[in-house]
Amino acid sequence: MFTARLLMTAAGLLMAFGASSATVTVITSFPKELTAAYKAAFEKINPDITLEILNKNTVAGISFVRESGIGQRPEIFWASAPDAFEVLARDNLLSSGASLKNPSIPDKIGSYPINDPQGMYLGQALAGYGIMYNTRYLKAHKLAAPKQWEDLLSAQWFGHVGITAPSRSGTMHLTVETILQGQGWDAGWNSLLRMSGNSAAVTERSFGVPDGVNSGQFGAGPVIDFFGLSGKYSGFPVEFNYPLDTAIVPANIALIADSKNPADAKKFISFALSQEGQELLLSPKISRLPVLPYSDMKGKVPAQYPDPAELAARSKVQFDTELSTQRYYIVQTLFDQTITFRLKELQAATKAIWEAERKLGSQVSGPKAELLKKAKTLAFSPVINAKQLNDAEFVKIFSANKKDAEVNKAISQLESEWNTRARENYNQARTLANEAMRP
Repeated sequence: MFTARLLMTAAGLLMAFGASSATVTVITSFPKELTAAYKAAFEKINPDITLEILNKNTVAGISFVRESGIGQRPEIFWASAPDAFEVLARDNLLSSGASLKNPSIPDKIGSYPINDPQGMYLGQALAGYGIMYNTRYLKAHKLAAPKQWEDLLSAQWFGHVGITAPSRSGTMHLTVETILQGQGWDAGWNSLLRMSGNSAAVTERSFGVPDGVNSGQFGAGPVIDFFGLSGKYSGFPVEFNYPLDTAIVPANIALIADSKNPADAKKFISFALSQEGQELLLSPKISRLPVLPYSDMKGKVPAQYPDPAELAARSKVQFDTELSTQRYYIVQTLFDQTITFRLKELQAATKAIWEAERKLGSQVSGPKAELLKKAKTLAFSPVINAKQLNDAEFVKIFSANKKDAEVNKAISQLESEWNTRARENYNQARTLANEAMRP
């Protein structure tokens, strides 16, 4: 009798306060506008499941998964960078989601697979990389709308560009890799260094660039397309252009291995890939390209919305995920040591070079031209060249376990060397440019 009363009391409490729901934790780099829409829609049809959003940049998200214990890991990893998922898969931190595929989603976008062939991660949206710009800012500063990456590299753009670092943003990492793969290592770094030399700041997160362009803090900046499109369709005075050197690749979703609640996590992945989940991407505040064909979207695609198939067909870059994964940490480290941490010196060298060009004019020749040429080479060349990337032992250092004392020591030494060499190169470049301007 006493036991029966206890059960009735417990049942009454559950009815009064509501049964406790299961929780699915999602690690994502996506903005709140997107995650809040998915959380609300999913919980509406699954009231017994709470979706917990853990917002981290992609690099920090990978580290969080690595450091979480078996059985204590979050359930889902959701981000734009396919190379990040390759890193997680290589470290056996993902479980197969092959059974969750939506059969209506095509196998490829252009020649690029939408889903991982082994089923370890699935394409949930499509993404391209390009240039977002503020139309009012450009008019006020008499700047032409940038259509290609090289449009941001001239003297006219000095101080008008906003960028972030690939170590702080998975989408910036893909933008950097897209430029490197489209132009080649040495020429690609020349573009990145010139663009960075023209920048006003390196923002703390990827959101900082589109926020800055929306508000008119920056004139333009490299971003993933949904930042530019969502700004435009939300009413900001901004536009977005896809350069020819771009890539259309999937933004992915994956089930993390040895997580706490994989059964309910699979329900969310299935929802994200369903027609309802895909249609959420078309909301003006989200403005992402769905993986579901437009023919399946029942006329809900806005007029003049970018067509991913068309963009993939004209793109010059066939993105190589394996290559990007292989040099993932090399690219991040090199960018930070030579750009993020040496931005002031790079900006000063770039300013001096543009001033010398303006003062000397295009017809300059002889010793002054040689000084200016040397200054540009010092300022805009990477401190490691393409040949060094063919050294298997060098590449191996950055894929080894960084907790190993010898590995950590080797990487720290390289970081110090690159940082020092970059500072010396930029200071010398500024000196040479100033010398070229002397009578």
